[in-house]
Amino acid sequence: MKFLFDLIPVLLFFGSYKMAGWNAEAAQHFINTHMSGMISGGSVTAEQAPIVIATLVGILATMAQIAWIKLRGRKVDGVLWLSLGMFVVFGGLTIYLHDEDFIKWKLSIVYWIFAAGLLISDLVFKKNLMRQSMQEIIDLPEAIWSRLNLAWIAFFSFMGVLNWYLAFVLFKGNTDAWVNFKAFGSTGIMFVFIVGQTIYLSRHIKDQA
Repeated sequence: MKFLFDLIPVLLFFGSYKMAGWNAEAAQHFINTHMSGMISGGSVTAEQAPIVIATLVGILATMAQIAWIKLRGRKVDGVLWLSLGMFVVFGGLTIYLHDEDFIKWKLSIVYWIFAAGLLISDLVFKKNLMRQSMQEIIDLPEAIWSRLNLAWIAFFSFMGVLNWYLAFVLFKGNTDAWVNFKAFGSTGIMFVFIVGQTIYLSRHIKDQA
């Protein structure tokens, strides 16, 4: 359920981008009429309108997620706060400058921050964040926790590079293709990685039984 909940801003970003793309002139009119104060120069082109609309929807959806968690009296995950902060900064630049490159960079930078956080916590503070987040639900040998931490570091590093390559090399100038990757490609890769991790860990759980 948490995995699906985390996907809400991504899916809304995708859906609003597609809808704005299908109605580009209407999206342009809405932005230039109601958001001109948020836009450098006061207006956008019909081609720029979909990514501006999608970015605004993504920011608002992430804010709504946090508000919902707060209203239920639960603690907001630090990852969600980071996602909101990055969305506001890079999304705000995307909206104000109506430049899609900023929101494309945001995904890579978030991945690299996750990788750096896991690596620095392990090397500098001697804390395995994967163990801290999962030790209450699973018991593993120390060596496996270390491998798990390294696997996530490698995964986040790879995803950051992959997003950069697709956004600025392979799909350069093709925002539609990048949005499709953000919504389904990166999510699918994450899902496959988690399934693979679960299968790997299940072997070691049996060994401990």
